[in-house]
Amino acid sequence: MDVIGVGGLTQDGRIASFSSRGMTTWELPAGYGRVKPDIVTFGTSVRGSSLKGGCRSLSGTSVASPVVAGVVSLLASAVVDRREALNPAIMKQALMVTAERVPNANMFEQGAGKINLWKAYKYLINYEPRITLSPSYLDLSECPYMWPYCSQPIYTGGQPVTANVTILNGMGVVGHIVGEPTWHPYVQGNGDMIQVSISSSAVLWPWAGYMAVTIVASPAAAHFEGYAMGHITVTVTSDQKEGGGRLESNATLQVKVRLVATPPRHKRILWDQFHNLGYPPGYFPRDNLRMKNDPLDWNGDHIHTNFRQLYHHLRNSGYYVETLGSPLSCFDASQYGTLLIVDPEEELYTDDIAKLRNDVSHHGLSVIVLADWYNTSVMHRIKFYDENTRQWWTPDTGGSNLPALNRLLQIWGLAFSDQVWEGDITVGPHETYFASGASLASVPDSAHVLTVPLHNQGYEVLEGTQSATKEVPVLAFLPRPDTGKGSTSGRVAVYGDSNCVDDSHMQKDCFWLIDHMLRFVISGSITADLPMHQSSGLSSQQDPLPLLPGSRLNRYSKVVSLDTGKPSALPACNNWTWSKPIPVNMSMESVDFPMHHHTHSDGLHQSSVDQPFSEVQGGDFTEEHESWQIGSPPMFIVVLASTSLIVFCLTQLRWSGNSSRHNRRKSALNTSRPTPMRF
Repeated sequence: MDVIGVGGLTQDGRIASFSSRGMTTWELPAGYGRVKPDIVTFGTSVRGSSLKGGCRSLSGTSVASPVVAGVVSLLASAVVDRREALNPAIMKQALMVTAERVPNANMFEQGAGKINLWKAYKYLINYEPRITLSPSYLDLSECPYMWPYCSQPIYTGGQPVTANVTILNGMGVVGHIVGEPTWHPYVQGNGDMIQVSISSSAVLWPWAGYMAVTIVASPAAAHFEGYAMGHITVTVTSDQKEGGGRLESNATLQVKVRLVATPPRHKRILWDQFHNLGYPPGYFPRDNLRMKNDPLDWNGDHIHTNFRQLYHHLRNSGYYVETLGSPLSCFDASQYGTLLIVDPEEELYTDDIAKLRNDVSHHGLSVIVLADWYNTSVMHRIKFYDENTRQWWTPDTGGSNLPALNRLLQIWGLAFSDQVWEGDITVGPHETYFASGASLASVPDSAHVLTVPLHNQGYEVLEGTQSATKEVPVLAFLPRPDTGKGSTSGRVAVYGDSNCVDDSHMQKDCFWLIDHMLRFVISGSITADLPMHQSSGLSSQQDPLPLLPGSRLNRYSKVVSLDTGKPSALPACNNWTWSKPIPVNMSMESVDFPMHHHTHSDGLHQSSVDQPFSEVQGGDFTEEHESWQIGSPPMFIVVLASTSLIVFCLTQLRWSGNSSRHNRRKSALNTSRPTPMRF
């Protein structure tokens, strides 16, 4: 943990469009990722040395990072009398504890906030070895900083909400948590309305560890509306370097959540996160084949990252969206109206398929599926030579894993084809773009189908020429098999493209189509402005789609065994161990959250993270802009700041003339992504 994740700011202090956004994807889908970046600083139109002489303006997080490197060097120089006591955790603590909040940005955009050089210096000269927490508190009602947690209240019966807290240990490279972290609900703060489960690192090494906090509404909160509050205490010990005894430090994590009465079933949507792969190191191609300059699907698909605009649309429409990070066997279908499966790359357990079929047939669960392209010939064509590994990279699956998805859909007589289609779609007043999607190959006669004119993009990729437009089926609504009174079965809706809800390269959204699909699966109604017709001639039995020979999906799969290449045993569902509550006689009014500037929101606030990814638009450097808010520092700080600027300029000598790679948004974990060739 001696790494500092740095995000970039524009000249006017906003989060830059190119800046990395968290959360980290390594923890997905089991929970929510860690907060990244750690801090932010200016990275737009920063002056640096040019290889051709003189200076030039550069933008990107690769510009912001040298600024922080200079700040670290400067701070170490300013506390030269205490240099022997410095370590990576202390320096990181100094930067994060004293950082200033960036307005209208969430913690997965800014981390602790904007570095403040002067406050960091004051922190270091008065420092005593301790532990600190990041984030330093959990107020799951505070928007926009605590987005996405603040975007939706919790309620009884909902999926657990997990926040990953990093413990920074300034006392030593190795630390140990004493006993277990303890949960203290507030007697006068409705603390008994929530249950808390805490897991943590056995050893804090190097310099840091984690504390995962999982929260659910207790059964007693089924009809409760309001706030619940408490705090978690954690104690860490570390041995000093030279037999100087043992140091101990305590930290308190304030916790506050907003609760509402459990919503009606038809308003609850469950997002299947388990079958999305989060940033695997293999070659998982982009869902849109037009994106040739950036062919890797490295966003770590998640409803709160690259599908966040869809999430806000659903919340603004009155739905409650929960995330399922475990197999389909691990949720109670009677609690939900709709299961939403979007762009899955993962395989499916046979038991999960059987369970879902039973949920739809006997428990009234409806299913919406948004797929993407899959074609083994196209996958061969878009392979590229990676200069880092000196190997040819071939996709391990298509935009979606259609062979696995078809095994699920075949129980309802549905199947996607391996033909890849593209084109604009106009339905009444609505438009969208079908980007590298799949058509339907099999639809039962009882279903309603939408056909649209599209180009065969797969043919274009393979043959190099555009095909003629053809009417193809892309959307199907499957009604309840038993329409009689008292039927308990659900409905199914499938669509062949997810790019229209994916922020990464969205051209024209299809949220209006999602509304139609939800209206159908909830009520069975199809509005007149959606020209669907009864399926005919698409009910023939389809052969399974071929698998790509040599696919290495089993290397990254949670389902497929690495040894056998076949599905492994179905894992046990999460069995949370709830912390024993130790109540304290405190109220909400008696606690003031650190750096707390609360703006209540019903979860519908859209911060800058909701803007689509875009190229950087760097402006000219302005000397009037205040780089750091440092108050009135002594003269030696000013002199050392000049030294820091020189260090920064020297780092620019390694830059090549082509800086375009710094003008695109980079994943929070994208540190070893291969350099692809265009195809």
